[in-house]
Amino acid sequence: MGLLDRIGFGKLKDGLARTRETIVGKVAKLVSSRMSIDEDLLEGIEEILIASDIGVATSLEIIEGLRQRVRREGYTDPAALNELLKDEIRARLVPLSASEASGAAGPEVSPHVIMVVGINGVGKTTTIGKLAYEFVQQGKKVVIAAADTFRAAANEQLEIWAKRAGAEIIQQRHGSDPAAVAYDSLQA
Repeated sequence: MGLLDRIGFGKLKDGLARTRETIVGKVAKLVSSRMSIDEDLLEGIEEILIASDIGVATSLEIIEGLRQRVRREGYTDPAALNELLKDEIRARLVPLSASEASGAAGPEVSPHVIMVVGINGVGKTTTIGKLAYEFVQQGKKVVIAAADTFRAAANEQLEIWAKRAGAEIIQQRHGSDPAAVAYDSLQA
């Protein structure tokens, strides 16, 4: 069983489904409202990507790739953009090597930091606990930074997972500055 299986990759993927469906739905609606591919349509897709937190630089890169492919291959039907957009996004996804996926880092990379972010309810806390356990089992020293200082019970939940995993936890009182927790954790 691989690391991604143990940390619940399926649950993470399900949690990201809402974001994917939102992007796909908005693009499909925009594309279906157009009769041809023009600059306004491409700019509309660009706005959807940026608003979906893909990042400005990545969104611009995806749209430029889409724009070049439309010109080079002579696409005129907006319906073709759905698959072309998927291709452009896939082309920018970089597969992790086995060592990167397991969190292995060379001796020159210390500390190795993994930042976990996401919307409520996608399993971040559980994933952190499972990752911590996995790394402790590999003989690594694990420090969990409880930087979500605003969510009720966040610290308590992470504290339980840290104890289960045999990891150290750095936390401050509810409402503290999350950056202070991150700083203290790096110092530890």
